Amino acid sequence: MDLNEFAEEIGSTGPVTIAGLATRGGPVEGVRPVMAPVGIEWVQPAEMTVCCGAGTPVEELDAALAAHGQSVAIPPTGTVGGALVVGHSGLRRLGYGPVRDTLLQTNYVNARGEIVKAGGPTVKNVSGFDLCRLLVGSHGTLGFLGDVILRTRPRAQHEQWFTTTDDPESVVAQLYRPTSVLWDGTSTWVLLEGDRRDVETQADNAKLGRADPPDDVPTGGRWSVAPSELPNLIGTGRFIAEIGVGIVHHEHPQSPRPIDPPIAELHRRLKFEFDPEGRMNPGVDVLALG
Repeated sequence: MDLNEFAEEIGSTGPVTIAGLATRGGPVEGVRPVMAPVGIEWVQPAEMTVCCGAGTPVEELDAALAAHGQSVAIPPTGTVGGALVVGHSGLRRLGYGPVRDTLLQTNYVNARGEIVKAGGPTVKNVSGFDLCRLLVGSHGTLGFLGDVILRTRPRAQHEQWFTTTDDPESVVAQLYRPTSVLWDGTSTWVLLEGDRRDVETQADNAKLGRADPPDDVPTGGRWSVAPSELPNLIGTGRFIAEIGVGIVHHEHPQSPRPIDPPIAELHRRLKFEFDPEGRMNPGVDVLALG
């Protein structure tokens, strides 16, 4: 399916929802589903960019980029578009940055069934409002991604997880740009990448032991917590906190926090400007999703 066919399928009337691999939640029930284009259009290793359909599985994209010694900083499951519109970065955000920084350009379909270009293929040739950052995390409520141009990054020569029972903040102070630091209230996990000798030297200096990554990350709730609040998590249930990021993967949902009225009003106005009839993924409340 090309972009024009995708736009025709979405049309300009009636509610419509975007469907993928359902790894981050399925389409809106009772609403006509559409599928985004699939496939890798091109890879430009020298420019460190790749273009693909939003419906392309992340696993397929990662395999194609591995042949060039590169990768993309988005979580490794589901589709590319699903990862972007949900906007949740993976466990490597500390080292790789937020997922929103990965999207350089997209051709998306708006509520009128029109193809709209947002962003640009390089960082420096974009002016005006950054629609790409607005679309990332919008859960498909403002438009449906058709194809995307993503920023790639070099694939690490070597990576290794380590663990320790030392305080995570003291561990971080001894390391140079760790890719991930996780803490469950008792143990600290550290992911280091780079040259094997540098990784081993850092680990030895910080007295870290080799380990597997945590294989049972809680999925009940995704909390946002200030660093000063981390000690308060002990005793609240099973959790794994991303140190330096502020995200906590908890077995329980986070208690709802009051939303400032100006922020809620801004979201309402944005939704109305992009989708006045509420066609795109109707009923999905981005503010409620967090």
